[in-house]
Amino acid sequence: MQPTVKKEDGRHPISFEQIAQACDKVRKNQGAAGIDGMTWEDLDKNRAPLLYKLWNRMTSGSYFPVATLEIEIPKAGGGKRKLGVPTLLDRIAQQVVVEVIEEETEKQFHPDSYGYRPNRSAHDAIAKCRQRGGRYEWVIDPDIKGFFDNINHELLMKAVERFTSEKWILMYVRRWLKAPIQKAEGNIEQRTKGTPQGGVISPVLANMFLHFAIDKWMEKNYSSIPLERYADDVIVHCASLVQAQWILKQITERLNECGLELNNKKTRIVKCQKWGSNEKYPNKSFDFLGYQFKPRKARNKEGNMIGVFSPAISPKAVVRIRGWIRESKVFKQTNQTLMEMGKKIEKQTRGWINYYGKFRSSELSKLFDPMNKQIEKWYAKKHKQNAIESKKRIKQIATTHSYLFVHWYRGFTYFQN
Repeated sequence: MQPTVKKEDGRHPISFEQIAQACDKVRKNQGAAGIDGMTWEDLDKNRAPLLYKLWNRMTSGSYFPVATLEIEIPKAGGGKRKLGVPTLLDRIAQQVVVEVIEEETEKQFHPDSYGYRPNRSAHDAIAKCRQRGGRYEWVIDPDIKGFFDNINHELLMKAVERFTSEKWILMYVRRWLKAPIQKAEGNIEQRTKGTPQGGVISPVLANMFLHFAIDKWMEKNYSSIPLERYADDVIVHCASLVQAQWILKQITERLNECGLELNNKKTRIVKCQKWGSNEKYPNKSFDFLGYQFKPRKARNKEGNMIGVFSPAISPKAVVRIRGWIRESKVFKQTNQTLMEMGKKIEKQTRGWINYYGKFRSSELSKLFDPMNKQIEKWYAKKHKQNAIESKKRIKQIATTHSYLFVHWYRGFTYFQN
C-alpha cells in the first residue's frame, strides 16, 4: 500500500493547478522526449487526462518515475557529456517539487551561489568575479571531477532534509535518485550515485549538496575568503599564493570527505595580474562560465591606455561558435534572400550577443568577422561575382540595410581584409 501524500499539518500538498502550471513552465524549455517517446505534440493531444493521471498518482503516493534516457552531446572542449533525460511527465512532476521547495532553499542559499536560481544569472557571477579579481591577486580555479555523476545519495538526502521535512518531497526525491537510466547502448543500468544532468530537479539538488559541501563550510571556516559558485563551477579568491595553496589543500580534503575529488590536471591557481606586468607566474588566465579572465589593455576615462585583468568571450566558446558558422547550411543555400538568411540565424546570433557581449563586446568580432566572410562567399556564389566585388557589395548593404542581420544592427559590420 502506497503512503498518502500529505503535508505535515495534514493538508493536501499538490493541486491540479500546480501540475498544470508546472507543465507550462517545463514546456517553455521544450527538450527531447524521454524513454517513452512522448513528445510535446503527443502530450498536447491528451493534456487534460495525462495531467490528471499524474496529479492523481502524485497525490496518492503511487507515482514512480521511469528510467531516464541517456543521450550524449559534444562538450565545448572536446569529448562528450552524458545527459539523463526524464520523460515529459517526470519532468513536470519534478517541476512541482522544485516550485514548492524553492521557497525554502532561497531563504538559505548563499549570496554567492548563482546557478539555476531565480533573479540570478551567470552574468551576475561573472561581474562579481571581475570585481573581486581587481581586489585579490590570486584565484583558485578548481575542477570537480564528474560532479553530477558522483554525488553521494546518502549525503545528498541529508542535505535535502536540512531544507525540508515534508515526507512526500523526501519520498519523491529518493525515487528520482534511484530511477534507473537507459544507456546509449540500450541496456538499463541501476543508479547508486549521482543525479543525471537533464532532470529539472538536478540543479536544485546539486545546489543543496554544494551549499553544505562548499558554501557553508567555507563561510564557517574561511569567512574572509570570497568565492563565486554557479552549480559546480567555482572560483575562489585569495590574497597570496601561500594562502591559495593552503585553501586549495583544504578544499581538496573537504571534497574527499563528501565523496568527490578534484581533477588535478584541470585545477589551477592563477595570478590575476594586469596587462603590462612582468611577473613570471605561469598561470595568468582562467575560464568561468564561457568567459576567459586574463590581462588585457583598456582605456580609462581620460583615454589613456591602462592594464586590467578582465573577462571576454573565451577561446573555447569562439572555436565552438565559429565551428557552427563554418558548418551551418544556412550560408550555403543560394535559393534564399539575405533577409531570409538573417531570420534563420537571428535566434543564435541574438543569443551570442546577449550572453557573450555583456563584457568586452568588441571581442565578438572574432565571431562576426568570419560570419561576414561567409555572407560574402554566399553572395559571390549566388550572384556569380568574384570575392572583391562581393565584399564591396556586402559592405554597402551592411551600411544601408543593417536591419537584415542582428550583428550588423549591433554594429558588427566591419570586415577582415
